[in-house]
Amino acid sequence: MSTSENAALARKWFDEVWNQRRDATVVEMLADPCDGHTEGGPVTGPTEYLAARAALLGAFPDMRVTVEATIAEGDEVAVRWSATGTHLGEHMGPLASRKRLPFRGITWLRFENGRIVQGWDSWNLGKLLSEMTAPQEARRDA
Repeated sequence: MSTSENAALARKWFDEVWNQRRDATVVEMLADPCDGHTEGGPVTGPTEYLAARAALLGAFPDMRVTVEATIAEGDEVAVRWSATGTHLGEHMGPLASRKRLPFRGITWLRFENGRIVQGWDSWNLGKLLSEMTAPQEARRDA
């Protein structure tokens, strides 16, 4: 696939998987097996990815992701994204704080034949966990 097609697939991934909550897109686009490196640990296929996504969405059920930029070269695409969500669930550990929290990150994807075969996520999970338990007035923007 072309560089621009891979960039479009990366945008599709974020929109459909995160904003539309389409499990079918995870199965369609994520190779099985795959080599995923996430903040929560390794992911080797759609089933593990869906479980990891469920934990984050369980903590932030109204989470929305915005793709801010993509850079593509060959079969690799880097995505800079931001997200916001209200901490309403305890799926990530801390009790629900009911705070609306922003966070941001970068995801690097490698495609083969239109499917994600490798991925690396880097985002400010530590800061997010800290803000989930901080007093409301102590929170700072991501």
